[in-house]
Amino acid sequence: MSNPGEADLTPIQHPRQLAEWFAAGSKPCDAWRIGTEHEKFGFRRDDLSPPPYEPGGIRAMLEGLQALGWEPILDSGKPIGLKRGGASVSLEPGGQFELSGAPLADLHQAEAELHNHLDEVRQVGGALGLGFAPLGFHPLAKRADMPWMPKGRYAIMRQYMPRVGSMGLDMMLRTCTVQVNLDFGAEADMVEKLRVSLALQPLSTALFANSPFAEGQPNGLRTLRGRVWTETDPDRTGIPAVAFEQGFGFERFADWVLDVPMYFIMREGRWIDCAGSSFRDFMARGLPQHPGVEATMGDWADHVTTVFTDVRLKRFLEMRGSDAGSPEMMQAMPAFWVGLLYDGAAQTAAAALVRDWPVAELQALRIAVPEQALATPFRGRTLRDWGHDALAIAGQGLRARGLGEERYLAPVQAVLDSGETQADRWLRLCREEWGGEVARVLSAAAI
Repeated sequence: MSNPGEADLTPIQHPRQLAEWFAAGSKPCDAWRIGTEHEKFGFRRDDLSPPPYEPGGIRAMLEGLQALGWEPILDSGKPIGLKRGGASVSLEPGGQFELSGAPLADLHQAEAELHNHLDEVRQVGGALGLGFAPLGFHPLAKRADMPWMPKGRYAIMRQYMPRVGSMGLDMMLRTCTVQVNLDFGAEADMVEKLRVSLALQPLSTALFANSPFAEGQPNGLRTLRGRVWTETDPDRTGIPAVAFEQGFGFERFADWVLDVPMYFIMREGRWIDCAGSSFRDFMARGLPQHPGVEATMGDWADHVTTVFTDVRLKRFLEMRGSDAGSPEMMQAMPAFWVGLLYDGAAQTAAAALVRDWPVAELQALRIAVPEQALATPFRGRTLRDWGHDALAIAGQGLRARGLGEERYLAPVQAVLDSGETQADRWLRLCREEWGGEVARVLSAAAI
C-alpha cells in the first residue's frame, strides 16, 4: 500500500487507455530491474508495546531519518513517509515501517540497500528506545493495541474493510510482508510470468512462513498472515482465475480490474471516499455524490494499487505472498523469483512445472497452506517436494545470470533440507528454550 505518485489528470476517454497503461510497463530484458519492499513491526524495548505515531514513536523515526538525507512525504502537513533517490520509506496503517527500494540491476545491490536501511533504522530507533522486528503477524498485540497512522486513505479503508471481510483490519494493522517487484517484456512474457508466479505463490507462502503467534500464544498456523489474506476481501485478493483464461492479457486484466470495488480518489490533495463503487460505473456515470468529477488516469493508477491479488500486475509484477522474515530470508525471497523469472530457460522450466496445475486446485492450495506450510499435500506430493524442484530451477536461473547471486538461495535451501520454516523454528524455541514465553520472539527477531 504505497503512496501514489504525481496525479495524472489525463481524462479517460476509452477503455483501451487502461490496457495501454499496463502495457507501458513492457521493457527489453536488458532494462529489467529488481525492486524489493519489506516491512517490520516497531516495538518499545522497555515494554514491547507498539509505538504510537507520536510522541516519541513513528513520527520521531521519520524525523530522525531525515537527518540522514531522506526528504519527507506529507499528508495534511504530517510526515507519513520519506524519499531518497529511487527509494522511499512508507508507513503501513499500524505503523509498520516499510522500505520500498529503488529499481536495482542485481541482487548484490539489493542486499547492500537492505543492510544500509537496517543500519539506519537501528541507529535512529536505538536512540528512541525502539526495536523493529520483521515477522508476518504481530505476535503480541491485540487489534485494539495497534495505533493508526494519520494517512487519509487509511481512514477510508478502515471504514470499508469490516463490510467485506472479517480480518481486513488485521491485514492493515498486524501484518508485515516482504515483496519483490519484477519487470516483464511483451504481453506474452507478462502472461507467462504472471501465471508462473501465481501458481508458485502458495509455495512461496509456505517457504517464508513466519507468523505462528498471535496475542501471546501459538495460533495453530505457520503463517497467520497467509490466513488473514483469505479473510480480507474476496473481490480483490487471492489467485484470480481470469489470469489463466484463454486470451488473457493486458486488456482482459484491465476489464477485470474495472469491476474491483474502489476505495477512493484524490482531488486537490484530499482523499474522497467512494468505497464500494466500481471503476466501471465511475467511468460511465461519475460519482453521484460529487457531480462533475470525472475519471482520470491518475485515478486508475491509484485504483490499481488497491488490487491485492497474491501477485499484482501494475507496470511490473509484485510478488505478494510471503511473510516478512530475517534479513537473510528477506534477501532470499527476491533471489528465488529473480532466478525463476529473469532467465529465459529457467522461466520456461518453471512454466512447464506448473502448466498442468488447474486454477481451482491452486485456489484450494492457497487456502490450505497457512496451516501446514511445506507439509501441505498437493497433487500426490508435498509442497516441500515441489519446493526442491522450484528451487533447483531458480538456482539454474541465477547461475545463468553469471553474477554469483545464487548464494542468496542458501537460507531457502536450508528450510527445504530441514523442513523447518522460520515459523517452525520460533515454535521450537518457544517450546524448548523460552518456557512458552512468546514475548521473547520480538527481541529475538529484531533486526
